[in-house]
Parts: sequence; C-alpha cells; structure tokens
Amino acid sequence: MSISSTDVKHIANLARLTLTEEEVTNYTSQLNDILQFADKLNELDTSDVEPTSHVLPLVNVLREDEVRPSLTREEALKNAPDQKDGQVRVPAVFED
Repeated sequence: MSISSTDVKHIANLARLTLTEEEVTNYTSQLNDILQFADKLNELDTSDVEPTSHVLPLVNVLREDEVRPSLTREEALKNAPDQKDGQVRVPAVFED
C-alpha cells in the first residue's frame, strides 16, 4: 500500500489544510516511509506472543478513595478575587 500526492491533497482538504506542492511531496514521502515500516513489522513472527492491551502488567493504578485533609473554606476563599456568601463569585458566562 502506498500514498499518492492525490491522497495527501485529499486528506489535507478534509482537514482544511492548505499545503504547498513542496509540503505535499514531503508528506507523501514521509507517509510512504511510515507505511513501509508498518509493512516491515508484518514480517515479524508474533505467533507466540499473546495479545495485550498494555505494555506493562498494570491492573489498577488508582488509589483508594479516602478522606484527606484539605483547605478550609476560608483558606480557599483567601485568594479569590471576588466572593459572596462564602463562595467564589465569577463573571456571568451565559447571557440572559
């Protein structure tokens, strides 16, 4: 499988990119190099390799959900530029 300059121009058009002829030539060459490398990987015998979804044998990297000390409301509001009734006040985002 190979990529032609027409393919690169089509993809660039879909992505709404404007490419010069030099860029089209350069990207066509680079994409073909990538495809050649991917084809080379198909030459490897992977019949004894089990399919994996991760490189490392990680099962669960999440910590336990536990209550930990944090800022008090007063400490959190200390650096707020504007506050009202114990809450941070921000400019309106939506119009009425």
